[in-house]
Amino acid sequence: MEINHYISSWLFTLILALAPLFLLLKLKQKCVSTKHKLPPGQMGIPWLGETMDFYRAQQANRLFEDFVQPRMGRHGKIFKTRLMGSPTVIVSGAEANRFFLSSEFKLVISSWPSSSVQLMGKNSIMQKHGEQHRHIHGLVASSLGSASAGSLVPKLSKLVQRHLDAHWSGQERINLYHFTKNLTFHVVFECLLGIDVEPGMPEIFERILEGVFMPAVNVPGTKFSRAMRARKEIESLFVRVVRKKKEELERENSVGGGGGNKEGEAVLLPRYVAAMLRGEMSEEEVIDNMVLMVFGAQDTTSFAIAMTFRMLAQHPHCYQLLLKEHMDFKSRKRGGEDINGEDIKKMSYTWKVARETLRLFPPIFGSFREAIVDIDYEGFTIPKGWKVLWTTYGTHLDPEHFPDPTRFDPDRFDEAMPPYMYMPFGGGPRVCAGSQLARMNILVLLHHVATRYDWSLIHPNEPVTSNPLPYPVHGMPIRISPKRRSID
Repeated sequence: MEINHYISSWLFTLILALAPLFLLLKLKQKCVSTKHKLPPGQMGIPWLGETMDFYRAQQANRLFEDFVQPRMGRHGKIFKTRLMGSPTVIVSGAEANRFFLSSEFKLVISSWPSSSVQLMGKNSIMQKHGEQHRHIHGLVASSLGSASAGSLVPKLSKLVQRHLDAHWSGQERINLYHFTKNLTFHVVFECLLGIDVEPGMPEIFERILEGVFMPAVNVPGTKFSRAMRARKEIESLFVRVVRKKKEELERENSVGGGGGNKEGEAVLLPRYVAAMLRGEMSEEEVIDNMVLMVFGAQDTTSFAIAMTFRMLAQHPHCYQLLLKEHMDFKSRKRGGEDINGEDIKKMSYTWKVARETLRLFPPIFGSFREAIVDIDYEGFTIPKGWKVLWTTYGTHLDPEHFPDPTRFDPDRFDEAMPPYMYMPFGGGPRVCAGSQLARMNILVLLHHVATRYDWSLIHPNEPVTSNPLPYPVHGMPIRISPKRRSID
């Protein structure tokens, strides 16, 4: 009784304390509404707005179905709400994607929580705008583009085979999602950064990830504080690696031996450090972008691979076509010859399967932008300082663009996709610079698993949750056995 009385008294006091703030926000909203024609929608309760509904839908990995679609049904493809204290406009559709994502740096800028900025790095590409952003984005894209694939694919293939030998040989059951997270971690460290993964490193990064969307309260005992300590550990390691690479490049330059990547060398770190020597990047920028690269690749690629296996298990005809493609590649190789960059370009059906999986299960729901000026769009005004959220599902599940949108059909991708309709890697200036790495990772792993193992899902309809990125709740366990037959 005393506890109930205490809670009731506390809630009554809280309501009284918030009442003036609620009235102030209502008056302010009314002033804004008379000044601008705002999009339709509900702002919810003061500060929180509709945040709790948003989080509940996110946790169930049904943000579009349970949060966005019902409001679209009431208000249309542009509506307002309030999320995490910020007035927010949610937009859907290819034209909205084109308008807002191509207006980066002119009408909107990328918007991230303070905790994400501090843990990923205030000097990383996520916080860069204009020419600074274009320069760093170009370094990553050129390191992972088709010209670099020839040198990266063989190294990536050897790494995948090494991990399969170490973790799959002699086993009957594998946790696929956790395996691919560990594999992708090694890919980024070894292939891109040239750093050997030491025991405990993945766990340190997991501690950082735990704090990325927590309140930025650096008080001992909080997840954010724990994450910041883990961030300092990784930062110390990266400082040593960057300074060592800087000394190597300075020595090479002094004797005229600089320029270009050596055979088997990491493809990204030397470019970062060379830019640092030219005065185009600071040491802090190099380190923050190294941290961001690990996080940008790991969970997204792992989820994409896990869901590709799920779709192949649920659609055996598609799997047979994919398997034949890879057995054909294998039959053309002589005496242990490995796949190369040219082979990757020819894995057309496998990439269609992966693309259709990414349409149905995009690793990112969308992303936030912040209006840096008053924006007129579709007859409405989005005031300066408001957030804008675009969604991948807004086009991926639109029957106008993808007939029977929930059906798995890799052959959709026989035709070229118009811009801003298919968005698993974002779009505009901030399109994911690591998308080619994800593509190579998916195709190389599928090749070696398909040609070496038979497998089946233990939970064919395993639920997916999100925190904040999606993942299969059981880790996508699969039964495996060495390949028993070949395909005619």
